[in-house]
Amino acid sequence: MSKIKIIVFIILFFIVYKAFVAVKDFELGIGEKVAQIEGIGIEREDEVIGLMMYLGDLDDLVLVEHLLVKNRSKCLEMKEIAEETSNAYYECARINAIIKDGKIIKVIDELEVLL
Repeated sequence: MSKIKIIVFIILFFIVYKAFVAVKDFELGIGEKVAQIEGIGIEREDEVIGLMMYLGDLDDLVLVEHLLVKNRSKCLEMKEIAEETSNAYYECARINAIIKDGKIIKVIDELEVLL
C-alpha cells in the first residue's frame, strides 16, 4: 500500500511541476512577443548616439550618412577606423532622431558632439 502512495505522490508532483513550467514559459513567451512587436516597424523619436559622416569643405559640410551606435566608446572606435580609411569628416554625436527597426531614419537635432 505504501508503494502505491509513493507512486501517486510522484505522479502528482510531476503534474504540478509540468503545470508550473507551462505557466512560466507562457508568461515569458508573452513578454518576448510584446518586446518583439514593440520593436518592429514602429517609428519613434529618441535621443541616441550616432556616427555622422559629412562631405564637403569645412565651411560647408553636408550630412551624408548616419549610423546608430550602442554607446560612446563604440562610436569613437568606429570613427577612428572610418577616418583612417576615408577622406570624409566624421563625428560622434548625441542626437535627437527618428528611429525605426534599430536604424536612424531622420536626424532631427544634434544635441552634443562627443569627444
